[in-house]
Amino acid sequence: MKKLFNPLILCIITSFFITLFAYAHPFYVSISSIDFNNNKKQLEISCRIFYDDLELTLKNQQKQKIDIINPKIKAQADSAIATYIRNNFRIKLEGQTKKLSYVGYEVEDDVAWCYFVIPQVQQINKISITNQLLFQDFKTQSNILHVTVGKNRKSAKLDNPKRTVDFAF
Repeated sequence: MKKLFNPLILCIITSFFITLFAYAHPFYVSISSIDFNNNKKQLEISCRIFYDDLELTLKNQQKQKIDIINPKIKAQADSAIATYIRNNFRIKLEGQTKKLSYVGYEVEDDVAWCYFVIPQVQQINKISITNQLLFQDFKTQSNILHVTVGKNRKSAKLDNPKRTVDFAF
């Protein structure tokens, strides 16, 4: 019986594919949730970003090397993160741009959770979101958005370079 594959060739091919997959380009994604808290009359925003991607972006965009897990100066890390996200994540309610108030961040596994609120929101009929987080540093970046108002939840995926989405409630 004739062998279809030489064991050495099969080993070389297998090694090639293992090496290829080990160095395959990773995917870049963030997930942001925007929830209307009717009791507190505020929008609550959380952005979930891989902390190593965020550190690289802060280094490139703000020329600051920030260790998010163990910052030397926590206030400096907070300021850098708040500034970066405010510059790249914007919300308009009923056509008016709203200021994101920074709450803080925490790291869970390999993700940084960054929290913001927009106070004094009575109701939401139309919300426009611009999300270009990490777009300058990662050309294949995708940003997923989930917006919840009452029992209505709407979602969108913004692939670089698409930055803006509108929702009506």
